[in-house]
Amino acid sequence: MTLSRLPRSPAPMVLWSWVNLALLFVGAAIVFWPLGVVLLTSMHPPGAVVGSAAAQVWSGASYQAAWQQGQFLRAFANSTIVALAVTALQILTSALAGYALARFQFRGRRAVLVVVLASLIIPFQLLVVPIFLVLKWGHLINTYGALILPTAANGYGIFLMRQYFLTIPVELEEAAALDGATRWQILWQVMLPLARPALVTLFLFTFIGEWNDLFKPLIFTTRPELQTVQLALMSFQDQFSNDWPLLMAAVVIATVPVVLIFLVGQRQFMEGIATTGIKN
Repeated sequence: MTLSRLPRSPAPMVLWSWVNLALLFVGAAIVFWPLGVVLLTSMHPPGAVVGSAAAQVWSGASYQAAWQQGQFLRAFANSTIVALAVTALQILTSALAGYALARFQFRGRRAVLVVVLASLIIPFQLLVVPIFLVLKWGHLINTYGALILPTAANGYGIFLMRQYFLTIPVELEEAAALDGATRWQILWQVMLPLARPALVTLFLFTFIGEWNDLFKPLIFTTRPELQTVQLALMSFQDQFSNDWPLLMAAVVIATVPVVLIFLVGQRQFMEGIATTGIKN
């Protein structure tokens, strides 16, 4: 028996497995340590100084006080309306534009794709002045339209849907066309059901991004009736001091909805990321 055919010792493999496990444990500890600090701080009574004797008392009073002070019921309603509306519009515009760029052969298709990709590197803050002027001209300042329309279309969503549509065999569309289906029927009844992972991915990215958005509500609205979750969180920050238990409780309240939504759609999200590759 030659040396190359000798069985390898399992000891290095076992050692490497333990090293990987230790690295994963360290990484998880780094990620979850700040979250644990936030949760523990939020369980202190309102006004308690972290580390003092009063902070040794555990209660949920900070959550009740934060919910009332931040008026989170109204903030949740506003953020939900804006996030769902923007998400629906982005899915619609991204599906239509992505399908056109993936399947239609027209002059300037590459140029349109380059413009879509170029829009990804332009920060929204650079466009705030012309967008504000357009919204003011349309009398949309201090309305839901000011929070929804500026991000109704997104270059990332268009590119994501285009890339996923390219992974779907053209033969499926040809078979549907032979059965008498129109382009609209092929898109809505064939392509979109098959693109469910990409749609869920786009939904999660857009909804979470809009839920966490502070810039648009801060610039385009001043009415308290339109206060979103992020504006509600700002009300807990004082100029010179903060009530940390109250602020951490508000952070937990604002974070729970997006965490639950991500946990529900994480399987489709991972599938959409894994199957959406770079394809010409």
